[in-house]
Amino acid sequence: MDGDGCNFGVIGIRMSVRIATFNVENLMARFDFSGWRNNMRRDRSMGARDIKSEQDYKLIEQARVIAYEDDARQMTALAIADCHADIVCLQEVEDLKTLEAFEQNYLLPMTGLTYPQKVWIEGNDGRGIDVALMARNKAANGDTIRIDKVKSHAKRTFGELGVHNARLEEMGYEANERVFRRDCLEVNLRIGNRRSTVFVCHFKSMGSSRDGLSGRDYTMPVRIAEAQGVRNIIEKKFGSERAPRMRWLVCGDLNDYTQRLTISGNKRTGYGFDMLEESTSGVDPLMQDGFSVDLVKHREGENRWTLYYAAGESQSSRDPESRPVRHLVQLDYILASPALAENNRKALPHIVRQGQPMRTVFPQGQDVNRYPRTGWDRPKASDHCPVAVTLKMV
Repeated sequence: MDGDGCNFGVIGIRMSVRIATFNVENLMARFDFSGWRNNMRRDRSMGARDIKSEQDYKLIEQARVIAYEDDARQMTALAIADCHADIVCLQEVEDLKTLEAFEQNYLLPMTGLTYPQKVWIEGNDGRGIDVALMARNKAANGDTIRIDKVKSHAKRTFGELGVHNARLEEMGYEANERVFRRDCLEVNLRIGNRRSTVFVCHFKSMGSSRDGLSGRDYTMPVRIAEAQGVRNIIEKKFGSERAPRMRWLVCGDLNDYTQRLTISGNKRTGYGFDMLEESTSGVDPLMQDGFSVDLVKHREGENRWTLYYAAGESQSSRDPESRPVRHLVQLDYILASPALAENNRKALPHIVRQGQPMRTVFPQGQDVNRYPRTGWDRPKASDHCPVAVTLKMV
């Protein structure tokens, strides 16, 4: 059992599998040297140095990235190990070669874990951070795991999936453009003698405020279209009437929340936490009318968060009158079909938070021992927390 009472092993004698989702935050092999010409993209440690030439900049930048990423990827590996998962859905992976190098140089030597079956297909992200899935050959209970068929939906358009509307057109999105900012990666698996399908997603990020709207509100129509697109894909695959009875999951960083735990106060005076429910969310189409069940909601409301968001902290330190905007939110989801959720009503997802940076404000009673060498804001395992759950496949 872990601290949340989650059973990492077999549930009775029934067939089970443990699945996790984790945004590993820029698992990339290439270097970004754009900071030489663009100060906005230059790391703060480089800004403190007087570098005379582009060649010197590149040499120092490579050394900086390697040193920083070594610590960060050790923590990423530890976080994956603490999921105890048979199948791991990943977001922000550059390519299969980079994922394999991470496994061979960090995950395997540090934790003894290996995931022989890996799936990655290039998606639509401009920075080259895509979704992936990796699986063991056998689950913890001995059942075989086999990836049967993989399908990318990266090329599907707004018009093709029937999700284009006037608001998207106002934002500049045409009906013939691609819906998914990364992909909806469909992975069909056989676990023992049971078939199931996992849809790995990473929806559009919230971005900055624009046109008088917050970044979340401005970009929400795109996430709603992505969510509806995933729903349409599932209903087309299984049939709208059969879909609720089938075994499927939607896993990933959906980049929106249905509630937020707002944070007030400070370290000296103490922190306060208030839960606010959101009237609208970019993930709504996937959960409306009971289409799927958010398994993370099996946890208590104040203990569902997977990301700490803070804006204006540096400004408030200079101006006591200003107040930072801080909240804890769930951006990472394991959404189960109604049938799968019904058979796992007591499944309690585990959220691994040991990889969070020291700056993250934890509600009372939730704090954890961070991994060795964790920094104030970096290094860290990721800005997201992985989520894992054991499911009976009946």
